[in-house]
Amino acid sequence: MKKIILAATAFAALAFAGSASAEGAVSYNIAVTSDYVFRGWTQTDGGPAIQGGADYSNGIFYAGAWASNVDFADYEVDLYAGVKPVVGAATFDLGVVTYQYGDDTLNATEAKAAVTYALPKGTIGAAYFYNIDFDDTAYYEVNASYPVTDKLTVSGAVGEQELAGLKYSTGNIGVTYAINSTLALDGRFSDTNIPEWFKPSGPRLAVTLKAAF
Repeated sequence: MKKIILAATAFAALAFAGSASAEGAVSYNIAVTSDYVFRGWTQTDGGPAIQGGADYSNGIFYAGAWASNVDFADYEVDLYAGVKPVVGAATFDLGVVTYQYGDDTLNATEAKAAVTYALPKGTIGAAYFYNIDFDDTAYYEVNASYPVTDKLTVSGAVGEQELAGLKYSTGNIGVTYAINSTLALDGRFSDTNIPEWFKPSGPRLAVTLKAAF
């Protein structure tokens, strides 16, 4: 219950900050997906998820909250904040994100350092996440996106997860189609090289419809 109250408070604070600041802006998003996949792992045992969040930005500062159903806990609520300074064609992202599941054995917080470089067409980037709650746990990736048309974008990432002694590689590739200025449809294939005896699922395809406003 405390975590639910915390999430509700964060959403309210974001909405208030957006209305109170002439310079700041608040955006919202909601999505339905056929499978919630995070770093190669299905979080919903191959089932669907309903997700949504709110984001506040003011200059280089940002903060937000996001929630989803998962199969191993009652819920997932992510709270995050950071700064995004821009240097030439590079946008840096230095921040922190906390993952809350209503269970102290699962809750975790990561520090994030990332950069995205704008190409003449498309972007390339890299990111590093360090878990401050669990020893020997970190994630790093390289990623890229390329707009094929005004409405169709191809994107993907390759990463490696160190998880309390277990190390595995993961990757995804997919296409996103902008139906209009609010709705987008994404189809994404992902896989990992986790040993079969430990693997929660094999290669999978997730289809997601997302609205942002």
